[in-house]
Amino acid sequence: MNKKISLFIGLFLSLSVFAQVGYTPSESNLKARAEFEDARFGIFIHWGIYSMLGDGEWVMNTQNLPYAEYSRLASGFYPSKFDAAKWVSAIKASGAKYITITSRHHDGFSMFGTKASSYNIVDATPFKRDIIAELAKECEKQGIKLHFYYSHLDWGREDYYPLGRTGWGTGRQIAAEERAKQKDDATPKEPKQLKRTYLDFMNTQLTELLTKYGPIGAIWFDGVWDQDAFPREEQPNIWNLWEQYTLIHKLQPACLIGNNHHLLPFEGEDIQIFEQDIPGQNDAGLSGQEISRLPLETCRTMNDSWGYHMRDKNYKSPMYLIQYLVRAAGKGANLLLNVGPRPDGTLPEEALERLSIMGEWLKENGESIYGTQGGCIEAQPWGVTTQRGKTLYVHILPSSQDEAIPTSLSLDIPKGTNKLKDARLFHSEQKVTFKQDKTGIALSLPEVEPGAPDVILELTFQKEL
Repeated sequence: MNKKISLFIGLFLSLSVFAQVGYTPSESNLKARAEFEDARFGIFIHWGIYSMLGDGEWVMNTQNLPYAEYSRLASGFYPSKFDAAKWVSAIKASGAKYITITSRHHDGFSMFGTKASSYNIVDATPFKRDIIAELAKECEKQGIKLHFYYSHLDWGREDYYPLGRTGWGTGRQIAAEERAKQKDDATPKEPKQLKRTYLDFMNTQLTELLTKYGPIGAIWFDGVWDQDAFPREEQPNIWNLWEQYTLIHKLQPACLIGNNHHLLPFEGEDIQIFEQDIPGQNDAGLSGQEISRLPLETCRTMNDSWGYHMRDKNYKSPMYLIQYLVRAAGKGANLLLNVGPRPDGTLPEEALERLSIMGEWLKENGESIYGTQGGCIEAQPWGVTTQRGKTLYVHILPSSQDEAIPTSLSLDIPKGTNKLKDARLFHSEQKVTFKQDKTGIALSLPEVEPGAPDVILELTFQKEL
């Protein structure tokens, strides 16, 4: 057992902030958590029949499209240019270590060959191919971990009841009856759990995902927030989370569970997810929860949309994306960066260009990101730090390519930090002169030309940090 896995076990036994009172993760699960943290970079894929409308993955809800008509999109879905090998090759070249793909989104369409419903890519489309199976095979071939996004809510099924706060305009009979009931009773009594047929449907699909496609790195749940009328403590029962989590860990003990519910983790969860924000920030208004001791991940759109949106060309710059990856690592979190494929199965050129640039940067600088922890120095106006063993990586992140790199830097080292032995520019023989006293370390940097998204200093201490 390596040192990092031992550390995980020690933390589990000593810290209650895991929020996992009755769940004991297996040794293989703890190992998977350590490997997940080491990865630091993954790619999110939002893809479904909604891509045909080019208006994002929420189009069924935002446009109040009747399920009876929306579901007909499946009969025309034929992604003739989908090539799992090209996808995985491009993602691997980006430096990402895993892929998280939507197996089923809120519209209820399954992107795999499920026996639980005919509303899936094999049975309902002329394509007739299981893209999840093809992707799983290629990920195994190229050494990329595969994770599955899975939606808890469904805007089409009649047995998704009680209704949440979305999907009221999709033409379900149950929605009409619910509206009538609410008119008659201002405070109707809600059931304390979703319908058993719907819960069984989800369990069947989760079983398929974990028995048909080989080892799966994680199940990435989304949609618990739809039932926000219920208090936090009732959410696990409403959604039957205990049963689902037990099922997943029984089928694949090493499979990690994350849930994008915007709350502190529930019992049985293995990672904590933050949406559109680095842990500790809440600029997007979705990540105000406290930070647990579980491995952390922040998911982020490359433009402004998750699913393919033909009018959304507001792609973030390569410099911004590289710096976001670095800032996430500085907080001890992975970055899950999203790409929304076109309906023909191709990845947008803007996305491929950025993935390529990030890959080239990580080839040179990945040592300061992969396998690191968040640095002992909190984020500063000039940037962040990451660390591994005796090494502290200082990441100076300019706000623009033209911004001058500072020639001096003061670091407030936490009390008890050991003596600094050496300081230099990362991947360079250029020494950085320094002076250390009880209050911190003063660094004098050589002149560095502006333009790089990240100027990295490598500081080596006498003992492990």
